[in-house]
Amino acid sequence: MSHVTIFRTAESVSPKHPDKLCDQISDAILDAHLREDPFARVAVDVAGGHGTIFVTGEVSSNATRVDIAAIVKRLAGDVELVERISAQSPEIAQGVDTGGAGDQGIMVGYATNETPELLPLEYVLARKLNQFLYKKWPFDGKTQVTTIDGEVSVIVASFQHAPHDELKDAVISWVAQEPLAVATAEAITIHANPAGDWNIGGFDADAGLTGRKLAVDNYGPRVPLGGGAFSGKDASKVDRSGAYIARKIAVDYLKERNAKEVYVYLAYAIGYPEPVEATVIIDSAQERVVGYDLTPNGIIDTLNLRQPNFEVRAQYGHY
Repeated sequence: MSHVTIFRTAESVSPKHPDKLCDQISDAILDAHLREDPFARVAVDVAGGHGTIFVTGEVSSNATRVDIAAIVKRLAGDVELVERISAQSPEIAQGVDTGGAGDQGIMVGYATNETPELLPLEYVLARKLNQFLYKKWPFDGKTQVTTIDGEVSVIVASFQHAPHDELKDAVISWVAQEPLAVATAEAITIHANPAGDWNIGGFDADAGLTGRKLAVDNYGPRVPLGGGAFSGKDASKVDRSGAYIARKIAVDYLKERNAKEVYVYLAYAIGYPEPVEATVIIDSAQERVVGYDLTPNGIIDTLNLRQPNFEVRAQYGHY
């Protein structure tokens, strides 16, 4: 049988990317509510750009000291704030009050043995490079890594305030010291600021929106997306809690079965506590998920999801 060449590509964005700023604001607001009221129900979305931040959503909480203006200023600077927050719909609440899921939806969990993080290689490489470059240039930026048969082939790096030659040299130095970046250095194509050096970034250059970097938040484009965003949502929303437990289940099965690759699929109906699907695919063989409490409340207890630890997850992906 002839060899089949496998191409893989994934990207990462820095914490100062406009979409990631919106994710962090949404999750910082969630954290602020959870610090005072661990049972707060929060669904907050943020849109921002060009001097204005719009915060909207639904919050049912006993917290009294949540300062949205201060959160926005800390993360986005001096901008105009437009705030439209209301209570959770009573028709949604009646299903959640009894322990049911806050919405219908599909969640996908994944684990692979190809990296220590149990995440796809191209995804890990793009994220590690982004984190490396962000330490030198803590601004808006993106990275992208393409591998061929597991070896680095093409790297794209665009960072605000990073001169081309310095950025390219930084990428080369990262490749040299990163154990997972297997490649012959002279064989790598590097696109450093391919559209030219740039100094206008963040909300000054582009608009942002909560939940617009789903592939970055999950596992990269190789793995299917359930569709739901994470940021700004408390754990009664299975978009978030279901995705988190699906990842844990995938990791558990990967280790227990000494597998190469595991997918987990969960699906829920609004107002109903048990998933309508809970399946795991272990090295291409499908079976039912067993041994887990997959109700929203069960997931919250298993993963301790009433703690205010979500803003940091909105920076570089949730796993």
